[in-house]
This record gives sequence, structure tokens and C-alpha cells, in this order.
Amino acid sequence: MLTAGLVAAVTGTAALPAAADVQPELPDTQAIVDELEGDGVYIDPSIDQISPADELALENAASGSDVPVYYVILPSGTANSNSSVDAVMDPVMAEVGDGAYGILAGSDAFAVTSPNLDDPGEIREIALAQGGNQIDTLVAVPDAVEQSESDAGAASGVVLIVLLVALVAGGAWFVRHSRKKRAAEKAKQVAEIKQMATEDVVRLGEDVARLEIDLTAVDEATRVDYTRAMDSYDQAKARLDTITEPEQVKAVTQSLEDGRYHMAATRARMNGEPVPERRGPCFFNPQHGPSTEDVVWAPPGGAPRSVTACAVCAQAVRTGGQPDVRLVEVDGERRPYYDAGPAYSPYAGGYFGTDMMMGMFTGMMMGSMMGSMMGGGMMGAGDVGTDDMGGDFGGGDFGGDFGGGGDFGGFDF
Repeated sequence: MLTAGLVAAVTGTAALPAAADVQPELPDTQAIVDELEGDGVYIDPSIDQISPADELALENAASGSDVPVYYVILPSGTANSNSSVDAVMDPVMAEVGDGAYGILAGSDAFAVTSPNLDDPGEIREIALAQGGNQIDTLVAVPDAVEQSESDAGAASGVVLIVLLVALVAGGAWFVRHSRKKRAAEKAKQVAEIKQMATEDVVRLGEDVARLEIDLTAVDEATRVDYTRAMDSYDQAKARLDTITEPEQVKAVTQSLEDGRYHMAATRARMNGEPVPERRGPCFFNPQHGPSTEDVVWAPPGGAPRSVTACAVCAQAVRTGGQPDVRLVEVDGERRPYYDAGPAYSPYAGGYFGTDMMMGMFTGMMMGSMMGSMMGGGMMGAGDVGTDDMGGDFGGGDFGGDFGGGGDFGGFDF
């Protein structure tokens, strides 16, 4: 399975003996890097036992692999222990990058190492089982990588592979997907909030239309209140058409609150009654217009608190009835607007203002809505390298019973 990043000294080859006291001179790192970045195969210049056909077979295996595969063929003694493999390959892998690296050093030393594969040792064992001679074993490395990953995935690693591949190679996709998801969620909330505000605007328009008034037959104060109510209604309609963010509904409900008060004042003047004091809307349903009194009320499972109420809703609370609560559409479900989530905070904020909201909505779902509003926004809102390398790597037989027994055979570089 794939893991992110370069891990130093990752070897999954068979268990190697301790490095000899005297190591042969290591090949030039840059020379190896240049060859691997070219055709995926490096053959030390001192080695002349590899035929052009064998070299071509290795190049084809490297280029045809779904996972990057590289081959490094070195003289005997240069990579016959864990430390010598690390010494040669760590700087090479740091330059070339992720993939499986098959290393052949003489007739008795074959290793697979990688900066990003979890179990190079298993890959080596699979390649040994599939190959017939040294070249065949190297050519088998791509299939061994695929089989190793398949085996690991069968043991519940599929999800992890998908996740890690996404983290390594799909970071940009994840960002784009997250943005699209947030945009879709916001668009849905904007549509719901806009529908809610539209219902309130229509309700006020109907109330204004029912109030048939001849402006030439009323006094100046009545004319002023009625004109302000009409202007507020027109302003709410105009603002409704511009909503693209949940926060913008606050301006609409501010206009509606203003319009409903001036409607109440107009009616009072026309009926010869005292003009009501400017109070916040009915908490239970702002469409009811200005409240007339405060009542003590407790939401289901919540603590009692003082809320503003119109005369009808206040009476319902005092008699143990159910006030006419403003319901809104949220994910296809109708629920009280104060229990509709953070996106609805601007809706309530336009009607009630911050001071009233702090008192009435605390402890309800609106509490989280308040936190969002005060915060300034509504939508925002396996160990590697230690596996046994199997067999006597560099000490005689190559891989034990490789190919049915006996030495690795073939070349002696």
C-alpha cells in the first residue's frame, strides 16, 4: 500500500548480514539517477554480462508498469547488506522519487527497496517465486508490486489505499470537491432562507393591501406612518431579489419589522387608538407584527425565559396552549425557525437585533446561531525498512530455494 513522503532507509529485501568491515567503492549517485530518470535502468559500466536484449526487457518492464519501477545492476559486494543497499539507494531515491527499486549485485544479491511502498520484502519474495533467472526475476517486479498491493487490500486496506492515494495525488481534487460541496450546501440554505423571507414579504404585502386607505382623507401623522409602511414593504421586496448569501436576509427582515410597526401605528391612528410603543416582533412568529407584552415560556426540554409575544400568542402561553410558531423548511422538514440552525440567525437578527436575541434565544438551537453571528460569519462556517530480507542475501545461495534450489545462477559481476 502507498504511503506519503520519502522514508529514509526503506528496504523490504531479505534479511541481510551485517555490512562487511570493508565496502567496495560505491557507484556515482548522479550517474544512477540520470539513467533511472532516462529509461528506468542503470547497469554499472563494469558489467558486460547483460545482453542488449536483457537490457531492453528491463526497460520495457519499467516503462510498462503502472507503479514506477526502476532497476539498478551493480558489481558484486556493492549492495550485499542492509547498510550497503541504504548507502547506495537512499540518495538515489531522494532524487528519483517514489516507486519500487530492484537491485541486483552479482549472482547472489537481489533486493527490492522503496521510499513509499509498505512491504518491499513481500515484493521481493513474489518476484523470486515468479522469476526463473536474474533477469526474469527483475522483470517480475512490476507484477509482484501489483500482487502485493492486491493482497494487502484484501485484508481491509482498500479504504486506506484510496484515502492515502487521495491525500498524495488528489489534494487538489479534495479542495475542489469541498468547495463544491460547501457551495451546494450554501445554495440550498440560501434557497430555503429566501423562500422563508419571501413568505414574510408576501404576508406584509397582503396586510398592506387589506388596509384600504384614502391618503387624502387622513391626517399627516397617519399618512406618514402608512407611507413608511409602504416604503418598507417595497424596500423588503427589492432586497429580497438581491439575496445571494444567508447574511443578506437580515436587511430584508429589518425592513419587514419596520414596515409592520408602521402598519400597526397606521391602524391605531385610523381607529382612534393610542399609537403602540415600539416593541420587538412576536417571538413565536414575527409575521404577527409587534409584540404587546412579554411572557415566560420554555422551549421543549429547555429552561423558561421571557419572550416577546403578540396578544394571541401570549394568551395561548398563559392558558397552556400552543402559540402559532413560525415554521420553516429545512432539509424537507418543517421546524420552528429558532430551531433551524445557524444559517437562520440573520433572519432572526433582522427582526430582533442582537440585544433581544441574547436574552430570548439563549439555550436553544439559536444559541449556536448566536455564536456564529457574533463570530462574524454564518457559513464561515506500517513500519518500513525492517522486514527480514529472506534467505542468505550475499552469503551464498540467492534466496534459498530460488528457482527450485541451488544458486541464483547466471552472472557474476
